Amino acid sequence: MCGIVGLFLKNPKLEPQLGTLLSNMLETMTGRGPDSAGFAVYGADGEGVKLTLRGPDQAALSVAVSGLEAGLGARFETVERDTHTVLSVPAGREDAVRAWLQANTRGIDVVSAGRRMEIYKEVGLPAQVAGRFDLAGMTGTHGIGHTRMATESAVTTNGAHPFSTGIDECLVHNGSLSNHNDMRRRLEREGLTFATRNDTEVAAGYLSWRMREGASLKEALESSLRDLDGFFTFVVGTETGFAVVRDPIACKPAVMAETDDYVAFGSEYRALVGLPGIDKARVFEPEPARVYAWERH
Repeated sequence: MCGIVGLFLKNPKLEPQLGTLLSNMLETMTGRGPDSAGFAVYGADGEGVKLTLRGPDQAALSVAVSGLEAGLGARFETVERDTHTVLSVPAGREDAVRAWLQANTRGIDVVSAGRRMEIYKEVGLPAQVAGRFDLAGMTGTHGIGHTRMATESAVTTNGAHPFSTGIDECLVHNGSLSNHNDMRRRLEREGLTFATRNDTEVAAGYLSWRMREGASLKEALESSLRDLDGFFTFVVGTETGFAVVRDPIACKPAVMAETDDYVAFGSEYRALVGLPGIDKARVFEPEPARVYAWERH
């Protein structure tokens, strides 16, 4: 099952509403994925890199950040949201921060890294997850979200989407990949590392690898149709872009809407009905094996 939503704003006047609109879309997909949820929001540019950390609770995260600051002899700006903390670090210190956390903490994970992107995810009903992190209060240019129904693995926060394997890159997925174990081994030989055994993280890693090799997002998604075997719908976010692709059979439901103000994606049309101007939108089903991509500059 699982449910996917995505919203890419063309009109800057809508940016203050991004979180509210995305939260409503995410909650509408509860029936497709009631066990966990997550979302990525692309907000204002940060200085350096924003690392989204996840821990068992805010107390554990505070201890970890205090130890990090003492260990590296530096102070870092933080934003605390429930079981996540966004840590802003100078770009040149990202590797040192990651190394210190890995060597000196337990149960603290780096969920994502980006100049603009923040990722939040937890076990629970989508409305509860969105509320815990105050998604409705967030602003930005675009965001994607996912509601999960775990049919092939345990219900855990690590199994929740989105997955991120590159700076300002993330992916949500509905479906199943049959060759993800082989692809994971191939990508590990290319130097990628993975935090879970989830097939969606492999898909995210594949796209990151292709783009590091020089492919555009559109080209990376086109090659995924050849190299990733299975049935899937991918919705992808980058620092400036938003993209959608379905496998050649397109057995997973998907619907899109486009106006002069936005592009929206939902696993079902009901996820889109609360959007402004939806009655005048061009509503369509994305075609199989075709990449749809939009960029803001």
